[in-house]
Amino acid sequence: MSAFVFPGQGSQFSGMGHELYKSNKKVKLLFDQSDEVLGFSLSKIMFRGSDDELKQTKVTQPAIFLHSIAELTILRETQSPAAVAGHSLGEFSALVANNTISFEDGLKLVFLRAKAMQKSCENTNGTMAAILGLDDEKIKEICTNYNGNVIAANFNCPGQVVISGEINAVKDICEKFNSLGARRSIILPVGGAFHSSLMNDAKSELKEAIDSTNFSEPSCPIYQNFNANKTLLISEIKNNLINQLTNPVLWTQTVNNMINDGINDFIEVGPGKVLQGLIRKINRDCSTKSALV
Repeated sequence: MSAFVFPGQGSQFSGMGHELYKSNKKVKLLFDQSDEVLGFSLSKIMFRGSDDELKQTKVTQPAIFLHSIAELTILRETQSPAAVAGHSLGEFSALVANNTISFEDGLKLVFLRAKAMQKSCENTNGTMAAILGLDDEKIKEICTNYNGNVIAANFNCPGQVVISGEINAVKDICEKFNSLGARRSIILPVGGAFHSSLMNDAKSELKEAIDSTNFSEPSCPIYQNFNANKTLLISEIKNNLINQLTNPVLWTQTVNNMINDGINDFIEVGPGKVLQGLIRKINRDCSTKSALV
């Protein structure tokens, strides 16, 4: 069985989506619609913007979402998934793919989420760091017992965990991980502490928006970051989507659960190949490919 998986923040690049825009009428309409809904030319920034412009959270997130749905629009003509999943931001793209939310509502939610997160970043002193080469549970245990605001925030694949929290706490605990034999601890070039309690204000804004958005019966299950489980229940989907913002992304567990349920073919829909690399590190026997090869 095949699943569509959707990437999150970090897979953006200058010129993204331009070839799709030039070669497909449906995609062109999608980009034009986005510019109208957002009230500014996202397409112009995607096609010709600088790396610095694209790194702004309020631009990055809608740009990746739009690129993913552009690819989905083409992929849908020949394929439909048995299940969907997304990494962080990618969960919104996944919910468009299984017809739970419309493209326009998804774009509005993603833009609101991005602005709220950027505001939280500016109001808090947070960062994130990748810890490579240590046991996932060991990292989780050390963060839990640490006397400071830091959390194991992204379980990307075995031996690759991202932590999130207040800058000083993150820097300090990185030294501890290094002393315990981590291969590397890398402070990431991000604007804040995503998937931690420092995003609580953004979570409140997102909850209000999600509660007032129309959600429809999904056409296939979604496996969500918050608990790594599949669901078709709208109330559960909403709750998981809200909680995801201040809780860890359980990507390793999500992929393992999908495999245990019979998914053996993963199609990455969106810019880059990050998820394909992570999935192969989780299970080498899986088939992975990009949506538009």
